[in-house]
Amino acid sequence: MTQKDKPWLFRTYAGHSTAAKSNALYRGNLAKGQTGLSVAFDLPTQTGYDSDHVLARGEVGKVGVPICHLGDMRALFDQIPLEQMNTSMTINATAPWLLSLYIAVAQEQGADISALQGTVQNDLIKEYLSRGTYICPPKPSLAMITDVAAYTREHLPKWNPMNVCSYHLQEAGATPQQELAYALATGIAVLDDLKTKVPEAEFPAMVGRISFFVNAGIRFVTELCKMRAFTELWDEICRDRYGIEDEKYRRFRYGVQVNSLGLTEQQPENNVYRILLETLAVTLSKNARARAVQLPAWNEALGLPRPWDQQWSLRMQQILAYETDLLEFGDLFDGNPVIAAKVEELKSGARDELATLDAMGGAIAAIDYMKGRLVEANAERLNRIEANETVVVGVNRWQQGEESPLTAGDGAIMVVDPAVEQDQIARLNDWRAGRDEGAVQLALGALRDAAKAGKNIMPWSIAAAKAGATTGEWAGIMRAVHGEYRGPTGVSASPSNRTEGLEPIREAVDAVSARLGRRLKFVVGKPGLDGHSNGAEQIAFRARDCGMDITYDGIRLTPEQIVTAARDQDAHVVGVSILSGSHLPLIEELMDRMRAAGLTHVPVVVGGIIPDDDAARLTGMGVARVYTPKDFELNRIMMDIVALAEPGDKAA
Repeated sequence: MTQKDKPWLFRTYAGHSTAAKSNALYRGNLAKGQTGLSVAFDLPTQTGYDSDHVLARGEVGKVGVPICHLGDMRALFDQIPLEQMNTSMTINATAPWLLSLYIAVAQEQGADISALQGTVQNDLIKEYLSRGTYICPPKPSLAMITDVAAYTREHLPKWNPMNVCSYHLQEAGATPQQELAYALATGIAVLDDLKTKVPEAEFPAMVGRISFFVNAGIRFVTELCKMRAFTELWDEICRDRYGIEDEKYRRFRYGVQVNSLGLTEQQPENNVYRILLETLAVTLSKNARARAVQLPAWNEALGLPRPWDQQWSLRMQQILAYETDLLEFGDLFDGNPVIAAKVEELKSGARDELATLDAMGGAIAAIDYMKGRLVEANAERLNRIEANETVVVGVNRWQQGEESPLTAGDGAIMVVDPAVEQDQIARLNDWRAGRDEGAVQLALGALRDAAKAGKNIMPWSIAAAKAGATTGEWAGIMRAVHGEYRGPTGVSASPSNRTEGLEPIREAVDAVSARLGRRLKFVVGKPGLDGHSNGAEQIAFRARDCGMDITYDGIRLTPEQIVTAARDQDAHVVGVSILSGSHLPLIEELMDRMRAAGLTHVPVVVGGIIPDDDAARLTGMGVARVYTPKDFELNRIMMDIVALAEPGDKAA
């Protein structure tokens, strides 16, 4: 028989509700043939809050599993031998802490720590640009990334200590050239800092352990070329910038989740084809093939996937790897002039963008610039869809179709039981009551001293984990020592030059502003911990270009802060965006506070991944309009806002 290559790792990105429920899901997926784990943590865990913190309200267990302490991590991996597992953890700001909990659980299992295999995603730079689960300012955050890398060099030699993540850059609208350049610039920033923390002789091997986590969109030929460009540019950077001679240390090693940005709420069954085509982009080319693949589920634009939905995505990988002959051949594209030309075009564009970033002082210094460019690129992407220049089947073409039986009836998506939050808080209180408080405070004090002194925080974090400290307590130390950070929004106060096609809306805004006696004031806010800011940014961006006076202060606001802004700035309309599934409790609180502040005359519009039943409940709370991903025509939304701002009886 033909000798076949070893397939990539099969993963599904999973975690929800509680550690025990997520553990059952993991063991079920492994039994179905999954070969690695990819852990999704909930937003409080990712942003360093315990489940009972005020900002965690409504967010516990929604987009991942809540992990507050060693007991939770122990339950998460119950009956899963970590010494035999390859685990990817999407963490970011709390990466040192959750890796510490993972190490502590492995030690409890009796594992050889040096045998642990996996990856920790702790790319804080892309968090400032796209995902929003950062805590501290860029420089101390970079230091924490390289602390993890330096610690694994000595203690976890098989672990990938840094996962440069371009995935969310594409989700934020990055062009292929921007995705290449911004991710590579992040890798450079990390290696420049890491070089000061490891022995010179060990540095090449550490370069070889840096991994990437990328995205693959529907233009799969371009995406395939992008991956070949990534491999060639990274090889070039490692060789020329860092003098890495051994080819194996210059290898571009990456995992992938294919595009979620392109998944549609309309005709969601079509997403199966999109996911498969996008998977081909990262598997067809042997010389640029992913080392691990996790696929979204077909119905993620509707809500939380069920185990069956995840199984369907897993089977897609298995059929591709085992039923086709893909793994029996060398690279299919070597020597192809069309592919080679596209790769060179992408590399040239990425080099130009990298030169711009270098002139600014590198990725850390260029965060504001990169954020602005991403918001602009995403606006251009949406403009093309609205203008039908980019066809999205079922969205702006061929909208008519048969109703999908896959989405019919109850249970089409998984819904997290609201009682999960109180159960988690009760377990957290029990944990605090049962621990040795003196030992915890001693460990946290030592952690604080180490952080202040600029020492590697990993040993002290592991000690705090074993003593019984919580996620919120660990992050509280980091906040106290390094301060908190609010990233750039990418939405400037000045309108862009791209206002063609907006003339009727601008005229309507001018007219209603004249009747109001001042410029139409639109306050946009993101309550809770959801850092997916694309929607809010694009609404604010378009509203600004339509002539409205907008306020958008970015992510992670409390309902109280949004209501205060609405009152202090005398808003005519308030817009709220939530994509984490926490819309019901957060909007309920916001509407209660609007009433208490005497702002019932100010219409509130809400956007997010909101099922029809929830939309009806929001309307019942007094919300004026509810928008979901199917509402892609931003100009129509702008006209709705103008109508809502109309003074007096005319608004009706």
